[in-house]
Amino acid sequence: MRDLGVGFGYVVKGQQWVGRHGRWLGIGLLPGLIALAVYAGALVGLGYGADDLVGWATPFADDWSSPWLGLFRGFLTALVFAFGLFLAVITFTAVTLLIGQPFYESLSEEVDRVEGGDVPRSGLPLWRELWISARDSLRVLVRVALYGVLLFALGFVPVVGQTVVPAIGFCVSGFFLAEELTAVALQRRGTELTERLVLLRSRRTLVLGFGVPLALAFVVPFVAVFLMPGAVAGATLLVRDLTEQRREPESAPGAPAPLTFDKDRIAP
Repeated sequence: MRDLGVGFGYVVKGQQWVGRHGRWLGIGLLPGLIALAVYAGALVGLGYGADDLVGWATPFADDWSSPWLGLFRGFLTALVFAFGLFLAVITFTAVTLLIGQPFYESLSEEVDRVEGGDVPRSGLPLWRELWISARDSLRVLVRVALYGVLLFALGFVPVVGQTVVPAIGFCVSGFFLAEELTAVALQRRGTELTERLVLLRSRRTLVLGFGVPLALAFVVPFVAVFLMPGAVAGATLLVRDLTEQRREPESAPGAPAPLTFDKDRIAP
């Protein structure tokens, strides 16, 4: 359970880091504001067009009597808008990171530079980085969608569906949100998606402590815009510690030193 608190500490540290480096806060806000404008326009358009979409998709109900026609199509319209809002929430981070790939990569590099040590760079051209980021985000979203379908079905189970399932849902969202955020720093280190998932699963409680609070906050995209720069900074700090801990066992104190031979001391 201690790892949950440590994970949340990275959320706080990330926000503090961008607070101390206001220039990077401003740079990091730009992609989120662009994504927010795009999503707001899409949701407004969906709000105006959802009833026409439902009417077009349900011609069989044209002859239904009142109030059943209104209730049926009103329910479907609300369902369509709710689904659109759900898609906006689960894809907002991935789209923002994709739009802001150059910004967030520079922010992540600056965190590494300021905190000391190596500043890894992928060495890939921008188009290649964008392709890898988009491909991996799509693979993550497929995983999230599969979990979402399963949890949606379990949501109809009495009691459990209204208590345990939502909690599990936020844990799943938090884990994959942490994966998306840490991908900025890990991709610079040449770590593939499969390796990233293995690394994060090795400290699952720590990752949930970082990702779940952000997932709860990111339910409101406007809040996500302002938290995103600090979330990327916090994810970079998390990655630095995770990769450092991974290297420590290889050079742990007390470990036997590798055998070496001095050829000049070996008699002919």
